[in-house]
Amino acid sequence: MRKSRGRVWFAGSLLLACVAAYGDDGPLEYLERGEGESVALARDIWRFAELGYLEEQSSTRLQGYLESHGFEVRGGAAGIPTAFVASYGQGSPVITILAEFDALPGLSQDATPERNPLEEDAPGHACGHHLFGAASASAAVAIAEWLKKSEVSGTIRVYGTPAEEGGSGKVYMARAGLFDDVDTVLHWHPSDRNDASPSSSTANKSGRFTFRGIAAHAAAAPDRGRSALDGVEAMNYMVNMMREHVPSDARIHYIITKGGDAPNIVPESAQVYYYVRHPRAAQVISLFERVVTAAEAGAMGTGTTMTYEVMHGNYPILQNDRLARLVYDNLKSLGGLSYTREETRFAEQIRETLLGEVPSLTSAGEVQPFVFRQRMGSTDVGDVSWMVPTVGFQTATWVPGTPAHSWQAVASGGMSIGHKGMLLAARLLAVTAADLFRDKGIIDAATEEFHRRRGADFEYAALLGDRDPPLDYRL
Repeated sequence: MRKSRGRVWFAGSLLLACVAAYGDDGPLEYLERGEGESVALARDIWRFAELGYLEEQSSTRLQGYLESHGFEVRGGAAGIPTAFVASYGQGSPVITILAEFDALPGLSQDATPERNPLEEDAPGHACGHHLFGAASASAAVAIAEWLKKSEVSGTIRVYGTPAEEGGSGKVYMARAGLFDDVDTVLHWHPSDRNDASPSSSTANKSGRFTFRGIAAHAAAAPDRGRSALDGVEAMNYMVNMMREHVPSDARIHYIITKGGDAPNIVPESAQVYYYVRHPRAAQVISLFERVVTAAEAGAMGTGTTMTYEVMHGNYPILQNDRLARLVYDNLKSLGGLSYTREETRFAEQIRETLLGEVPSLTSAGEVQPFVFRQRMGSTDVGDVSWMVPTVGFQTATWVPGTPAHSWQAVASGGMSIGHKGMLLAARLLAVTAADLFRDKGIIDAATEEFHRRRGADFEYAALLGDRDPPLDYRL
């Protein structure tokens, strides 16, 4: 790992400083040449804003970009139409960079500092996965160019991983053995800060609970009906009482996806969709079983029937301190971001719409301290991290203080603030991958830590079981 020559800022001066700091033998010069192409890639995927397992245009765009730069691309990975594996080089080590590209429902938003949907109730990139996929692909292209012209051997791959938002796309890819020959996995995520600390996530399991009743006239013959919605509400009431008696770091949330068709009809069918989270997978399994018991009791008490379908399940991320330290040191060398006057005005307007304590705009130029962080969100990267040594980080693609899954995140991600954070992420991925290619000892140390943390008796079993990918879960 190389030392920096002072704080590095964005735009031309950032790129020149990065190349000077890391040397002409690194991949950064190739990222500089392709900056415009990287931003165009992110803009296209932001505009497509496709939901999980439906990301046909986004996946095709990423595959085409990688193919045009000499990657061998295989679509339909693990039986998922929008998943792909793109590979360049040969031999070991095999370094893989994950690329996400799915959007979230109902969060369409223009790149403006006020709520302004491009299309009402349409999807939007409120978690920044358009930036995720573009940065990962751009970094891989830079590494491929560097491998071509250097004497370093190895294979760089990009795994196009759909449906992170509740679809567990990576779980099916892991279950299919696509990571069996991989030495190290790199990933990142958009954020409102720059952070490369070692971290973990919560395990997560979700299910759709469908209740069936008997339809009848709600006024003239209610005694002849049995309300499926009553079953849902009884279940929800019992789960809400259960919250007092679960670990304080557990999370349980739900939405009623179907509550009936008309007030004057006793609902024949109703459905509720649950997420259960906890930092430990075993605790998630136990809590989910209690939620199922509440559903069964709700059906019994209301004279209805109930069936449920497990929709997805993710392990918590298995931290790797050796890899995290490498990424952190590289992030410190690269530095943070600064805003132009126009970006500052945009950010100040966004800040006025945010709730809670909002950090200073200057925090986008800082790197957060190196300390373990237990994050309460979940990701299907977790399953990958139990298969192969894995490391991730965050960069400031959103105005400081912006929460994920918000219209403000979509807005920042669609303009230059988001693009700056994305290009910083691409550089960090590229220089870290180059370090791993150059120094097999880092991989060996990370692998030793991986086996120690995972334990000798670990046997992988997906939390979602043996179900097929739910390709229609967003329909």
